[in-house]
Parts: sequence; C-alpha cells; structure tokens
Amino acid sequence: MNKILFVTFFFIQTLFFAQFSERNLSSEKWQFKNVKDEKWLTARIPGTVHLDLMNNKIIPDPFKDDNEKKVQWIENEDWDYQTKFKISSKELENQNIELVFDGLDTFSDIYLNGKLIQSTDNMFRKWTISVKKNLKIGDNLLQIKFKSAINVGKDLAEKVSFTTPESPRSFVRKAQYQFGWDWGPRLVTAGIWKDVRLNFWNNAKLENIKIEQKNLTKQKADLNIQAQIFAEKKGKYSFLVEDNSHSIYLNQGVNKILIPFTIENPHFWQPNGWGKAMLYALKFSLKKDGEIIDEKEERIGLKTVELVQEKDEKGKSFYFKVNGNPLYAKGVNWIPGDSFSPSMSKEKYHKLIKDCKEANMNMIRVWGGGIYEDDEFYKACDQNGILVWQDFMFAGSFYPSDENFQKNVEIEVKDQIERLQNHPSLALWCGNNEIDEAIVNWGYQKQFKYSKEDSLQVWNDYKTIFHEVIPNAIKKYATAGKQIYWESSPSIGWGHKESLTEGDSHYWGVWWGEEPFEIYNKKVPRFASEYGFQGMPTLETTKSMFSGKADLSLENPTIKAHQKHSRGWEIIQKYMERDYKVPTDFIKYNYVSQLLQARGMQIAIEAHRRAKPYNMGTLYWQLNDCWPVVSWSSIDYLGNWKALHYQIKRSFENQMILAEEKDGVLNFYAINDGLENFEDVQLEFEVNNFKSENFLTAVSNQQQKLGQIVKFDPSSIAQLIGDSDKNKLYLNLILRGKDEKIIAESNYFFAKPKDLKLTKPNIKIKKISSTEIEVSTDVLAKDVYLIGDTHFSDNFFDLLPKTSRRIKLSNPSKNIEVMSLWDTMNP
Repeated sequence: MNKILFVTFFFIQTLFFAQFSERNLSSEKWQFKNVKDEKWLTARIPGTVHLDLMNNKIIPDPFKDDNEKKVQWIENEDWDYQTKFKISSKELENQNIELVFDGLDTFSDIYLNGKLIQSTDNMFRKWTISVKKNLKIGDNLLQIKFKSAINVGKDLAEKVSFTTPESPRSFVRKAQYQFGWDWGPRLVTAGIWKDVRLNFWNNAKLENIKIEQKNLTKQKADLNIQAQIFAEKKGKYSFLVEDNSHSIYLNQGVNKILIPFTIENPHFWQPNGWGKAMLYALKFSLKKDGEIIDEKEERIGLKTVELVQEKDEKGKSFYFKVNGNPLYAKGVNWIPGDSFSPSMSKEKYHKLIKDCKEANMNMIRVWGGGIYEDDEFYKACDQNGILVWQDFMFAGSFYPSDENFQKNVEIEVKDQIERLQNHPSLALWCGNNEIDEAIVNWGYQKQFKYSKEDSLQVWNDYKTIFHEVIPNAIKKYATAGKQIYWESSPSIGWGHKESLTEGDSHYWGVWWGEEPFEIYNKKVPRFASEYGFQGMPTLETTKSMFSGKADLSLENPTIKAHQKHSRGWEIIQKYMERDYKVPTDFIKYNYVSQLLQARGMQIAIEAHRRAKPYNMGTLYWQLNDCWPVVSWSSIDYLGNWKALHYQIKRSFENQMILAEEKDGVLNFYAINDGLENFEDVQLEFEVNNFKSENFLTAVSNQQQKLGQIVKFDPSSIAQLIGDSDKNKLYLNLILRGKDEKIIAESNYFFAKPKDLKLTKPNIKIKKISSTEIEVSTDVLAKDVYLIGDTHFSDNFFDLLPKTSRRIKLSNPSKNIEVMSLWDTMNP
C-alpha cells in the first residue's frame, strides 16, 4: 500500500514539474502612490497612473470639460507600484521561474524582495527576468518604481548639441501621441500597461515559432516550421506539429530547429472583397519522456504578398499583388483607440475592424505615432480579411542613433516581429511616419538654427536607424515572406511633384494647404496613404465631453477644448462656406460639418479610383479617435459612425459607376475591384428634377467587358440639361450587366450643395419591425439624417423622389427623428 502511494506521488510530482505553467500576477492586489507620498492607493493592472488616480477620485476625467490641462502635472512625477504574492514550496521547486512583463511604461526599476532585478527604458518591449533565486516560500514583495518619462527625456535631450522638434518625446521609446497631437490630448502616462505573470518551466520551453511559407499553389502549401527552443537540460525530445511527431536532440541553451510541413489542397486567405479569409489553427507541442512540457498554437493564413514598384512612362508603380492578383487597396489609417491603452477592450477592437470590413475596406495602416497594437487587433484583421501596413513607432521628429538607442530599437523590432509575423494580415513593415519629410521639408533646421554639422548629424542618425538598424533586424528575425520593408511613409513630401508619380503619398494640400476639395481631381498619387478632413463627432459623443449638462455651442469652452488643431474651427468654416450654407443652430452645424467631411473624402476617393491602375491605393486619415474630439475620424470615440463612414462604405464598393466633370463635359467610368470580370456592361442614365420629372433618358451604345476599369463615351452637360436650371437637376447613373442586372448605381449633382434649389421633402418613417424601418419621400430628400439611440444600417443618404429605403436598426429605438439638407437651408 505504501509502495503504491509512493509511486503515485512520484508520478504526480513528475507530471507537475514537466508541464510549462503560467500564473497571472495582474489579478493580485496592487497598490500605487506618488513617490513623494506615504499613503498607498488601490491600483488595477493592466492600467496607467491616470486611470488609477481617476479610480481613486484624485483627479477628474481628463476626457471631460477642459480637465486635460488640470491633470498634466502627473507627467512630471515619479510613481511607485507594488504587490505581494505567495510562492509555495512546490512552485519554488521548478527548475526555472521567470517574471514576465508584457509592457512597462516606460522608465522603471523593478525590485523583488528588495533587490533590483531589472531596469526598463522601452514601453514597446517585453521584459523576461529569471527570478527563481530571488523568490522565497511565502510572501514576496514586487515593486516597480517608475520615473517621469518627461524628466528622463529632458536629461537625454540635453546630451545632444541641438534642439530636436517637440523635444523630448523622440528620446523616449513610448507612444508618441501621448505628448499631444492635433487630434489628441497631452496625457503622458506611466504604469504597468500590459499583463504581468510568472512562468514556471522545466527541461525546455518553446520560445518562439516562425512559420515560413516556402511555396503555395492550389495543390499544396509547403511550410517550414522554425522553432526556437531553450533547453535547461540537453537530451532527446519530441517536437509535434499537429499529430506529426519529430525526434530532436537539444543542447543546453538556445536551439533552433526546422521542420517541413505540408497542407494539401490549401484554401487561400483572401482580402475582404475577394473571398473568405481562411485560417488554419496549427498546434505545436514539445515533449520530454512522453510528457508535454510546452505547447503553443498559431492561427495562420496562406497567401502571397508582393509590393510592386516598376518604372513606367509616368514614374514608378506602387501597388500590392496578393495571391498573384493586383489589389486596389481601400482602407484607412489607424491611431490608438484610447489615450489610455488598457481601456481598449477586446470587444472594441473587434467592433472597429468589423466596421472596416462592413465599409468594404481591405487594408489598415497602423500609424507610427501610436502603439504596436494588442494581439486582438491583428486577430480581428486576420478574421476579417484586412491587410495591415505596420509602421514602426517613430513619427514626425528627429531620433538619436547612439549605441544604446540602436540596441534598444533592435530588441523592440525583434519583439514585435516575433509577436506579429505569423499573422496573415501583415503585409508590410514601414520604418516611420513622415520623418524623411520632416527632415527635408518642414524647416526645423532653420527654425532651430542648426549648423551644417547638426543637419548632417540628423541625416546620419536617420540613415542609421531606418536604413540600417530596422531593415537589418527585419532580415535577421523575420521569415522570407515577411520582409517587405518601406523606409518612410510618405517616401516624398506632398509639395514635390515626384510625390504623385512614385511611392506613397500623404497629400495635405486639402486642409493644411486649404486648397478646395476639387484639387483632389488633379493631385492623384500612385498610392494615397494619407489625406483627410475634419468633421464633428456625433451628438452623443459631443455631449459626452461634458461632466454635467451639455451646453451645445461652438463658443463653449468644453467644445473648444476638444478641438486640438490650432486653426481647426477656422478651416472647417472656410470650407463649409465654399460648399454649404452655414447653419447657426449647433445641431445643424454638427450635421453639416459631417456632410462636409464626407463630401471631401468622396471627391478624393473617386478621383483615386478613376485613375486606376495609375493609382492603386487610397487610405484616408483616419478611422478612429482616442477620446471625444473634433477630428478626421470616420468613427468617433464612442464607436458611432459619422457621415464619413457611411460614405466610405458607398465609395469603397467593389463595383462603381462614376462621373467626372471637365470643362463642361462629363466623363463616365465603370470600376471593378473584384476578381470577377463582367461581360457586356452598359451605361444608362436619366436626368431628373427634384420632383422626379424626367428630362432625359439615354443608354450608351457600347457594351463592354468590365475588367478593372472602363471609360464610356463622354456627354456634354449642355446637351444633357439644355437651358434647364442645373441647380434643380440630378443625373442618375446605372451600370447594367447581363440579364438586366444592376451592377452599380450612383447620382451626380450638377451644382454644389449650397446652390441646390431643394424642395421641402415629406419624409415618412414606417415601422416594419422593432429593428427595421422604411423611409420614404415625395421629392428628393438630400442627405437624409436619421437620429436615434441606435445604429442605422444606412444614414446620410440621398432618397430619390417617390422612393423608399429599408433601414435596419442595431436595437429598437423609441424615438427616431429625421433631418435633410433642406432643413439647413431653410431655417
């Protein structure tokens, strides 16, 4: 009996110590305090000092009223965090125990039981510390002492002989947007912003798995599984890919193994609009003496991506080829979804990416002034067929290149490559946002009176980091299919003609240059990776700016505090006067500001798409907000779609029929971004007045095959409308295919919105069910705006005379109001 018990106990112990295990320390009881204080306060991990101060009612919510300025003292203080946790005798018997911080913000000293075990200096790195020798049975005290990133950054900046733009943020490896941007507040955080855990392992552990796609055809996918394994004990092990076991011998220390793996008759991962984003779950196990000692799972997609740049008569192409087919990239720029990153939930990530898919996008650029996003962001992109243009986190300033900085950046890049490269959504690594342009075009050297030596140093620093350190790290740590690198976005500044003939372009002649929207028709680049215009957030989000009752007035200090561009209101007003009658009522002004933003982006996107294949990508600025604000976003901070996002959904349809006016002549374009060609397409159009009285009906005498783009015969506006008042007419365009099927439809107005002579519409809303309504009108209802406590499947749309449209609601709404452009022109 005793012998049996002994054997059983020995077996349980062996099994316990064989398994790799994790223990989450984030859920322990944490405390924090200002280093100057004695009293400890409750903290939540993951978190930031601002969130902890709010939860303890020490500071007001920085997102409300004008509170942002009231909390900026926090950035100059040092903060201590601590927790106590117990370790059992059995836990301490493990061969290896590691303390892992997935993210510390930013400069900190880590103490375990009073001993300094690690200092940190990079928000974007993962910190793994061997701690077995520092632990004890019973209570253990873990302390993290954070230094002010502002004060450390100033000390680092003083070591450089010249002043850097927006110093000291470029010396600090943390999210640059926290120092303030023209859409975001200045909230420089500190704290344990990602999870903390203890890892227990014995014999060996799987450190990293890279999946290299060697060959991909419809018949099979040949993969190389590259595993990095750290062995505490040398000897024979088994490595399993799914159920396929491979005998391996590991030496003590770091081992790298390569296992071929084949998937027969693979399903390709396709971008949104081309098919399903098919994913495969692959399980990897490491065994010793028949027992699993570590395991991982990776979800992969099988695809090929190329960045094609070929010289032509107009410059050089710039486009992505996916699975052998040229892809017209339709998408957006992404900024962090919250000024306090731990506040971003899994649900919010997935909702925002789903909203991108619903708006017919296939690409997102992760902007270089933010953060490398949470795993949930990339998972959502994988699942929804959204390709990711991934900037490294450098933006709009001059960065150093001393030895310590180089080493820090290389490890940062390594950590992110190893974390992200297996995601099928990943398409491209980009070195930075607008730093090349900042050095060449923004005049900082003149502003700060740089010497020739200083200017040379700036350029040499730039080349060291973005021509050497980062691309070399990509070659070293990324697999062959994940090494596409683009040094800087944009490659050439928007004031230079070459920015329109090669590379990617950030065109800011609209907004910053205050040029009219129509300039987009002339300034068409090869790939538009940034352009945009501001619009107000929805009324719900505007009201959320207030801690009390909302005073909706453009003169209200709270409304003004939530416009971060120094001339934002002035620029919006100038553009609104060009295209709309400017309302004095706040709600109507809010509505028209959204229409204005949507109109500008519609003009830009249509110009880009008509230029296909010269232009092969359009990524507008920006998708989202990090707080309630007047900004360039199409979805506001609370997740509500602005007029722009509804327009983006229409403007990014795979098939479109578009009209372009040049010198009194209308040119017609049929565009197809799908993989399927259409046979015998035909253009039909009607000229109608706003009461549905028909002036002209015509059908093109061409029947064409629609591959990527077809241009139909032009028509003179004078021939179309004769002596009629163009301010009372619109053109309805229909692209029809075989079997009379409508492929695409659109409307063209001959005048700007402010000049339209609209008739008051009688808009009726009929309830079909608790989550569906029907909207109808007797005459043209321009830009129908549905207002209610629900999400509408369509909004800010034109409703043609004597027609109706069914709209789905995300949830039942008791009271739905309606407005149209006529209401803003006839107070």
